[in-house]
Amino acid sequence: MSQINFRPATLLDIPTLRRFEQGVIAAERPFDITLKSDPIHYYNIEELINSEHSELVVAELHGKLIASGYARIEDSKHYLVHRKHAYCGFMYVVPEHRGKGLNKEILKILKIWALSGGITELRLDVYEDNLPAINAYQRAGFTKYLAHMRMDISEEMPGSDTGINF
Repeated sequence: MSQINFRPATLLDIPTLRRFEQGVIAAERPFDITLKSDPIHYYNIEELINSEHSELVVAELHGKLIASGYARIEDSKHYLVHRKHAYCGFMYVVPEHRGKGLNKEILKILKIWALSGGITELRLDVYEDNLPAINAYQRAGFTKYLAHMRMDISEEMPGSDTGINF
């Protein structure tokens, strides 16, 4: 990977990062029926670049961006042993460079960044059915922690089965 340059993103990278964002959304859309129709956006890219509480890293090959990922310092739940954690996201690799360990390398850089700020916990979300992503994150050192669950109740009439009237 000696020819690949990893660096913090700059405002000049935003047009490419917006395309990466749409790639992330397209990849996740099959796993999430609750997403609105396009166009949607997940990230405030300018804020991720400019905030002292986040680090947005890109991988560059021959002057062209090929991968991205960020870590953002967030407050943890008051009952956890760590007061803050670094939440990771925007993990994207252009298709022709997948399988080369770029996400793992970006996560290493983000881990160093978090540790330098006294953060000892990394977290991220991944769709349960996105097995390639889960496997990649596990190879990078993450473990499954908590399952988020949901229920669509839009078709139910309140009180219809309970005898309770609202």
